[in-house]
Amino acid sequence: MTSETGFDPKLYDRFPTSGARPRGELEELERIWCAPKGWQYLTVVNNNYVGIYYVGAAFLFFLLAGILALVMRVQLAAPLMGVLPQETYNQFFTMHGTVMMFLFAVPMVEALGIMLLPQMLSARDLPFPRLSAYAFWAYLVGGLAFFSSLFVGLAPNGGWFMYPPLTSTAYSPGINTDFWLLGIGFIEISAIAGAIEIVVGVLRTRAPGMTLDKMPIFAWAMLVFAIMIIIAFPAVILGTLLLEFERAFNWPFFDPTRGGDPLLWQHLFWFFGHPEVYIIFLPAAGLVSMMVAMVARTDLVGYRLVVLALLATGFISFGVWAHHMFTTGMPTLSVGFFSAASMAVSVPAGIQVFAWIATLAVGKVRYNTLALFIIGTLIIFTMGGLTGVMVALVPFDWQAHDSYFIVAHLHYVLIGGMVFPMFAAFYHWAPMVSRRALSERLGKWVFGLMFAGMHIAFLPMHLTGMMGMPRRVYTYLPDRGWDLPNLISTVGAFVLAAGIALFVIDLIRNVRLAPGGGNAGNIYGAGTLEWLPTELYSTRSIPVVKSRQPLWDDPDLSKDVEEGRYFLPGSVTGNRETIVTSPLMAEPQYLQIMPGPSVWPLLSAVFTAGFFLLLTVQAYGAGLVSGVLAILAVLRWMWETDRPVKQPFVDIGAGINVPTYVTGTSTHGWWAMVVLMIVIGMIFLMTVFSYLYLYGRSTRFWIDPPDAVSLALIVGGAALSALLAAGSRRALLKGDGRKRLAIWLLILASIVISAVTFIDYRSWLAAGLDPEASGQGAVIHAFIGLQACLSGIALLMAAFVAARGARNFIPVPRSNVIDLPAIFIIFTAALGAAGPGLVRLFPGTL
Repeated sequence: MTSETGFDPKLYDRFPTSGARPRGELEELERIWCAPKGWQYLTVVNNNYVGIYYVGAAFLFFLLAGILALVMRVQLAAPLMGVLPQETYNQFFTMHGTVMMFLFAVPMVEALGIMLLPQMLSARDLPFPRLSAYAFWAYLVGGLAFFSSLFVGLAPNGGWFMYPPLTSTAYSPGINTDFWLLGIGFIEISAIAGAIEIVVGVLRTRAPGMTLDKMPIFAWAMLVFAIMIIIAFPAVILGTLLLEFERAFNWPFFDPTRGGDPLLWQHLFWFFGHPEVYIIFLPAAGLVSMMVAMVARTDLVGYRLVVLALLATGFISFGVWAHHMFTTGMPTLSVGFFSAASMAVSVPAGIQVFAWIATLAVGKVRYNTLALFIIGTLIIFTMGGLTGVMVALVPFDWQAHDSYFIVAHLHYVLIGGMVFPMFAAFYHWAPMVSRRALSERLGKWVFGLMFAGMHIAFLPMHLTGMMGMPRRVYTYLPDRGWDLPNLISTVGAFVLAAGIALFVIDLIRNVRLAPGGGNAGNIYGAGTLEWLPTELYSTRSIPVVKSRQPLWDDPDLSKDVEEGRYFLPGSVTGNRETIVTSPLMAEPQYLQIMPGPSVWPLLSAVFTAGFFLLLTVQAYGAGLVSGVLAILAVLRWMWETDRPVKQPFVDIGAGINVPTYVTGTSTHGWWAMVVLMIVIGMIFLMTVFSYLYLYGRSTRFWIDPPDAVSLALIVGGAALSALLAAGSRRALLKGDGRKRLAIWLLILASIVISAVTFIDYRSWLAAGLDPEASGQGAVIHAFIGLQACLSGIALLMAAFVAARGARNFIPVPRSNVIDLPAIFIIFTAALGAAGPGLVRLFPGTL
């Protein structure tokens, strides 16, 4: 029977092939994927290097944030300590929380995904290696610059949650808050870039035969993780921009005296902030699910239930954001809904925990360092989950809110749900990238110190919280009963730090990085594909996957893969390549030509970071120059891509011929564009929420909308722009004779949608709308600003297409260079009509 993609699944039975591979095939593969030298280490884009860089940078930020925590614990070890002044303590507290949440937790799991997923999926690399490199360099440069603000007295001091009005200009007049707003907003853009890479990579670059039911559980976890980032992170990006606009331009988004509301910030922040806990937990849980099966030497019990639990957790977590706002005076119905969701989200987490326990129970557990960290994860995370259910109960939360009980709960969840799994992953996967494994003897000492220190540090905080000690205080008075618990917590923090320090010593002693594949070996006997023999090109050939544990079920698989018996044993076009497969059944669809090393992702990241940071210090001229250079670097980076090779079809093995260039919904570029549009759509929806929220709170300062004529012009212009963009795609199908017409239609479409944005702005200006006068004016200007940004991108895309056309770099009859900008312009036109339509319907009707 022929599958939906036109390939007969029985063809897979031809593997492994017989006979010797052609001479020079392996040497050519090694030449194409050669190791960098000297400064070329800054230009690498393949996941072997970028993943290791990413993990190292995230671990560095973990250590830095931990040092800040130790200093804070010394300050709180006894009453009225003078180690840190109040202002400095506030900066340490803010930086500790911000770095742990934004610069360590999410980047670390994203880094592990970039490093492990291509090997687990047996792909040559993820589909956008330069995007991964850009995401890393943006994160590293922006993160180091952000952390360095601590050394010049400009670190943020309003808490990692940045609640207004404390962070408004009236109470935080310096640029400390601006460092947080612009720096973190920029770093989140880096996270979204990585999420796009992961979504497309998991869905489109799996080995042939690796259906969704055969995916490693970590791949499922990373897919849900990336989707959650795409949905949740736009809320905090919008929130940081709105607060920065309020501070810079006096637009009253959060000022209740002019129709704003400070609770709007909390809704936007916690729509991101509470799902972020599960964004952190789910990939770590995926790692634990894989390691539990390996430690017990048996398949994971309840694989499908665990996958459903991952999906359910991702879905339910978005109904939990106001869990943090029970004491703000929300309506009773809202409080009941969020309380129920907060308790319901514990059910899928419990399913995963019971699946782990059952797997350990039915298998034969080897009590090594890895097993100890997994058992520690189970204990600590379960304790944190139980206190999470407690604070989901509204009456209890009213008592415990903003006390040290919440500090204890948060750290039990995050350390048990992310830190301990991360250390377990280090011990498990270090041999994959190192010539030597970590020490088993030292590892048990590391676990013992960390496990004991964790409980000594944070278990007493439950007591201090119930005794009334509030969060976020830099000192306290004696004779309140808090002295001894705080001293014990400080001792525990240093015991925990001693365990981490011993781990760092073990890293220095034993880890000798080998990005092409460590030779320490599969010391724990895992059965998934990342333990196939690898080099910089990943595996010599891409195998057919027939089970969830291929190495356990086929003892000869490693040998056959290494001898090139499966798909794509060499380079058929002379370029870096990987196979793009169908999303559901993982059937080969086409050969992707992958970009090689480049300095442009690095320069793009540096100039982008420079743009945001220079704006922060109010160096507007230099910031503008840096922004222009960032755009030019991105355009130069894109100039080298999307050039078809001479061979339209190639044989990837078993007589299967696939195209080397495709367009439309099959291409990985189309999938990435759709994901990007979802991100932008979420920013738009969060802006809609902000507008309707302020509309529901008060319309005392609001004015009537412009007349219907302006709306008719806007909707008509948006429709015309969409039609022109669609027409450009159809014109290209006519061949070379219509290529110039297609380019001009695309240029006209971008100009029309830009004109629509200008008409919208002018109509509100004529109606007397002032962005400084009311929340209405502020949010409508935010709508217009978003639309202006999208229109500017559309103009840049059209200019890029025109330049490619002038150099004859646009193939016919189909081209992604035309298709993807056209799709983006159609999307921009849809938002360009929807936004103005909404704000003219409220307040009042036409």
